[in-house]
Amino acid sequence: MGPNAEKTESGGLEEQEGAAGSAAKDTKRLRVRKKEEEPVASEEEKTAEGILDGKNEKALLTEPDIVPSTLTNKEEKSMASEESTTEKKSMEEQLGQAGTTVKGGIVNSLKGINEIEAEIVTTVRNTVSTTLKATGSIATESVSVTKDVIKGAIAATEEVGTGLILSTKSVAKGVVMGVGDVGGDVINVAGQTVKGAIKAASEVGADVSMVARRAVDGVIEATKEIGGNVEEVAKVAVSGAVEAASSIGNIALKAVRDMLVGVVEGVKDVASAALPKSEPPAKKPEEEKAE
Repeated sequence: MGPNAEKTESGGLEEQEGAAGSAAKDTKRLRVRKKEEEPVASEEEKTAEGILDGKNEKALLTEPDIVPSTLTNKEEKSMASEESTTEKKSMEEQLGQAGTTVKGGIVNSLKGINEIEAEIVTTVRNTVSTTLKATGSIATESVSVTKDVIKGAIAATEEVGTGLILSTKSVAKGVVMGVGDVGGDVINVAGQTVKGAIKAASEVGADVSMVARRAVDGVIEATKEIGGNVEEVAKVAVSGAVEAASSIGNIALKAVRDMLVGVVEGVKDVASAALPKSEPPAKKPEEEKAE
């Protein structure tokens, strides 16, 4: 190729580059004009756009692919809390039912015990008063009738296998009231009743101190109901209990005294007076030499 041909080619390239550059310049000018022609958004419009953009973002965050897992967790927590609440309620209901059942059982048992005790009192009272009326010798037969009644009560408890402590108070009360119905010596009978109950308890291996307390309570309660001398009956009853216990042994004596001290005013002195006097400790040989 000659020099002229090379010039022609270079000139063509320059013309092409010049045309491309002018086209790029024209494009830039058009863009600048479009931007100038576009209206400028006001502050309110910008704010509105921002709010819309925020809503769009929230909408994107709550798309179906994210929501199910979040709702599932909440539902699981809600179900778990409901189950725990139901379990607590069921436990409370069970405890409430158990408490109600126990309460009803105890009330019925106590009612039954009261009815049994009242029936024992009535039976013993009627038996004693009827027997003493039939003998015609109230003063001399009261003690023997009392002993027979106590023996009958002990035999009943041995046959059943239990109930001596429970029945002692009712038996003692019935004896005193029965003797009182026929005008007998209530004070003397009270002492004899307590003695007989303690001796009988010792023979069958029952708790002597509890039987003594129940017997004393029974004679005191009976004396109150028939309008007798409660304080005097109490003193005689406690003295009889201490006397009967001392014949059994010092352990029984101490148990009875501790159980009965303070039942009525003056009982402590009576019980203390009936206790065996403790002997002073023996002197050692060294102490005797020193003297």
